[in-house]
Amino acid sequence: MRITASKLRENIYKILDQVLETGIAVEVERKGRTLRIVAERPSSKLSRLEKRRFLNCGPDEIVHCDWSGEWRP
Repeated sequence: MRITASKLRENIYKILDQVLETGIAVEVERKGRTLRIVAERPSSKLSRLEKRRFLNCGPDEIVHCDWSGEWRP
């Protein structure tokens, strides 16, 4: 959707809520240039994790490892 700055000023909260609900960006024309109002997509917790290397063996060795000596009821 493309609107003028005056139209944005008249209905700013309604337009912002609409962007949040629909995810559709709004383009605002101001002094011959275009600005975009876009809802930021929250990133998932998994995507923010740092990749780490901490195993000193292959995954097959872990699967077949006997942990019965470490387990305590």
